[in-house]
Amino acid sequence: MNQGIDLQRSFVELLTGAGLPQEVARAFWLPLPMVVILAVVTVAVLLAIWGERKWAADMQQRIGPNIVGMAGFLQGVVDAIKLIVKEDIIPRKADPWLFTIGPILVLIPAFFAYLVVPFGQNLIISDLTIGVFFLVALGSVAPIGALMAGYSSNNKYALLGGLRAAAQSISYEIPLALSVLSVVIMTGSLSTIAVVEAQNTYGMLSWNVFKPIVGQVGFVVFLISALAETERAPFDLPEAESELVQGHHTEYSGMKFALFYLAEYANLVLGSLMATILFLGGWGFFVPVETLAGWLGVDLLNPVFQLFAAFLGIVITVLKSTIFVFLAILARWTLPRVRIDQLLDLGWKFLLPIGLVNLLLTAAFRLAFPGIFGGV
Repeated sequence: MNQGIDLQRSFVELLTGAGLPQEVARAFWLPLPMVVILAVVTVAVLLAIWGERKWAADMQQRIGPNIVGMAGFLQGVVDAIKLIVKEDIIPRKADPWLFTIGPILVLIPAFFAYLVVPFGQNLIISDLTIGVFFLVALGSVAPIGALMAGYSSNNKYALLGGLRAAAQSISYEIPLALSVLSVVIMTGSLSTIAVVEAQNTYGMLSWNVFKPIVGQVGFVVFLISALAETERAPFDLPEAESELVQGHHTEYSGMKFALFYLAEYANLVLGSLMATILFLGGWGFFVPVETLAGWLGVDLLNPVFQLFAAFLGIVITVLKSTIFVFLAILARWTLPRVRIDQLLDLGWKFLLPIGLVNLLLTAAFRLAFPGIFGGV
């Protein structure tokens, strides 16, 4: 099983070969992953914002951003600059420390999660053996920041928004975790790399979404729960402007508000990548890589073909994730917002029982049909 390139070791060996001491080379590596993640996620967020504005404009037959930059792409950059230079206002009776820490707690878990996301066959920063568990665990930190932001604002609307965010997150984290656990049972590993490789034995037919019954049910439960976790319409109850002004964002301005905005789209891209990795084979082709090499008439170990396959894997991962981003945007601009009681009923009374039954069926099918539902 190919575990991918150890980026840290390769980077340290490169700098050591250039004459730097090993300790200095490791010191250079420490901030590099987060710098790379920050750059990649920021670009992905800008593309997602631009795409949503353009697609929403097409859905509503109006003009989207089209003046600043190429086809309006730089409009997101201009908005970011505007938020950075705006005055940072803290309400007089707010708790300044909690008010400042809140948006940081919302944003940091979203960025740390990208450490274990494989963007391609040889493109992952840290292949943790508990990578899937790491992703689920980080998802439970952000609601604390939202609740902290709402409580510290000394605003009733913000407090209600923070409480709603916590209630909504708890309601949908459990079904989300159950759908992820079903994938872990089918795969037999918590490593994100292993999850993808287990889905590429027979090409497209090995993808978890095509596993009979349990694959489709788990996929639907995951999509609904992930959309609710990102707190986007029709599940944007924590910041429903018709009820709570802007929810736990109400008292925020400038860069602090930008952190909430950035976290929303970072979570949207992250959820799309998780759906691709867990259910759609990640970087996997529609046919096994051996078959692709045979079609092209080249040796599987040919360095040029391996480079081509690695690049194609990255492109496929991005394309699959873009589909889910588009579906989330489509849901936001076409479906009406649900009520808070409907939202909680959906999570506790429907998705939770379905997730539990699906988890039990997955374990039973894995024992009865290991050839079909088996993993690594």
